[in-house]
Amino acid sequence: MSSTAIALILAAAVAHASWNLFSKQAAETGAAFFMWWFAVAAAIIYAPVVAGTAVLSHPHLRAANWLFLAGTGVLHTGYFLFLQFGYRHGDLSVAYPIGRGSGALLAAIAGIVLLGERPGIVAVIGIAAIIAGVVAIGLPGASSAPKPATIAFALTTGVFIACYTLWDKYAVAVLRTPPVFQGYAGIAMLSVTFAPVVLRDRRRLGQVWRDFSRQVLGAATLAPLAYMLILIALSFTAVSVVAPAREISVLFGILLGRRMLGEGSTARRLAAGAAIVTGIIIIAVG
Repeated sequence: MSSTAIALILAAAVAHASWNLFSKQAAETGAAFFMWWFAVAAAIIYAPVVAGTAVLSHPHLRAANWLFLAGTGVLHTGYFLFLQFGYRHGDLSVAYPIGRGSGALLAAIAGIVLLGERPGIVAVIGIAAIIAGVVAIGLPGASSAPKPATIAFALTTGVFIACYTLWDKYAVAVLRTPPVFQGYAGIAMLSVTFAPVVLRDRRRLGQVWRDFSRQVLGAATLAPLAYMLILIALSFTAVSVVAPAREISVLFGILLGRRMLGEGSTARRLAAGAAIVTGIIIIAVG
């Protein structure tokens, strides 16, 4: 993997773990309300970036490009919704690593099976390490086990992660859709999808903004940035490498869960996170 791809992935990992902390902090507000504010704010913040890209690059979008732009919106809506459900039922340091790790694993396998990517035996060992880490996070701890609902929502989130990763890989690498456009489409669709639901309860919508505006703006700034960086890396790097490697963010997520939210079982979760990161490193260098 090139040094450029590594730099993009590391920057994305820090941004991704940080915005997930903001999402967890606001999880009790109701998924649709926080997600709608986040999507609207992100759409406004990144509109100048999209407009500037359109003016400078003059992209020629065909029917297939538009289809994949619409499709990523649907997949990202499911991802954000189940992510928020997972955070509402369990710890950041459980839901985040399971969702990210399982998503990376599924995306890597699909890249091999569907896209014809052929990692060597070293990369296979790395994938096995990721599986071990994800399983370890889901095991009961000394005092309590993760809630089944948390694990179920996190694994569903992982399925959506794998689906949109493969979908968007094809869009930016084969169809040559600009990564900024592909990353923005999911946010725009999210704001439209949840509007009919949240606008029926204006009082609660206003309360969510008053209580969590900082989290909304933080997530709106960092989430699109993190994914656009990954899309740039995907445009010239195999998905079976990028998808697992980006999950180095799980360590940041576990540490933030402990430091900012006071979550327990840190040693076990860090050990599991270290196994995931070890697998990522093996895949990257192998």
